[in-house]
Amino acid sequence: MGQIKSALEIALERTETVKGDKDSISQFDAKQKGKKLASTFLAEGCDLAKEIKNTPEEQQESLKQGIFDVLITFISLPSAKEDEKRIENAGKGLQIVLNDNHFSAIYKQFTQAISQFLKETAQYDEAIRRQYAPKLRQKEEELSRRVGTAIRLDPFQDPEFVNFYNQNMNALKANYAVIVDEVREEARRIFGQND
Repeated sequence: MGQIKSALEIALERTETVKGDKDSISQFDAKQKGKKLASTFLAEGCDLAKEIKNTPEEQQESLKQGIFDVLITFISLPSAKEDEKRIENAGKGLQIVLNDNHFSAIYKQFTQAISQFLKETAQYDEAIRRQYAPKLRQKEEELSRRVGTAIRLDPFQDPEFVNFYNQNMNALKANYAVIVDEVREEARRIFGQND
């Protein structure tokens, strides 16, 4: 009759062949450190170039990969003016990691496009509201007659306005989303060449 093994004995047998690969663990740790560094860089600032230089040479690529993975996600369309600085800082960090003049020039153009996008967004918002205002007033008057008191509607309470607004804003965003994709792809291409 066979011997009954405990769960611990079975688990130990299965993991017996698995050896800790110190290099893989070291690379994983360096990548995690890079992600934390990128977050610190964006939140409060730090000297990325110095941190990369002070990292052991065999871990530098993993560290850069971690930094890159975080910063690339910040190449996006801003939802508010305050986002511009965050996007600009992400670009500065990427320029340190990539160390490529071509990317620096592309990112400068990208930040200019971001500023233009924010201006156009404000203009679109104003134009959409102005265009829809007569219809909104008509709805307010109709509701006021029904209720017997003056009613003021927030345009975003009106589903018809929301659809109209989103349709126009999404068209604007689609035009600029192409630029975001191009900058991200160029960053990935350059980073891949530096490996």
